[in-house]
Amino acid sequence: MTIGWGWKIMLLYAGFVAMIIALVVASSHQKVDLVSKDYYNDEIAYQKVLDASKNQAGLAGSLAIHANEREIIIEFPSEFSTKSLTGNVTLYSASHQEWDKNFPISTSNGVLSIPRKRLERSVYTIKVAYTVGGKNYYSESELDLHAL
Repeated sequence: MTIGWGWKIMLLYAGFVAMIIALVVASSHQKVDLVSKDYYNDEIAYQKVLDASKNQAGLAGSLAIHANEREIIIEFPSEFSTKSLTGNVTLYSASHQEWDKNFPISTSNGVLSIPRKRLERSVYTIKVAYTVGGKNYYSESELDLHAL
């Protein structure tokens, strides 16, 4: 018994429709996290971030970020070693929103230590926003904690 060309076309079309339905169902179960819940207002305030980044680039020293098995160490520019710093460090993980962490900066010695036990093994974007003497500074870099 042979199948005619009309039945073959119908089976091909039915297989295509079944595949599309399967993809739609699979994509509806996919978890999607936004970078920020309030992204519109964040975008409006982004000019402040650009100004703070320009201030950071104008410094003689640079912000250094090191990691070992126990901690992440953030060393602020040497010209701030005796000044009081305030601000916030955000560790953003693109893979899971639950892994994002915020740490307040409150240091007078120019060094901030973040314990690794509170972090997952992931690639983090480290966003450091701080204020010294009424002037804002901002730095952003990537840190891979997989290898450590």
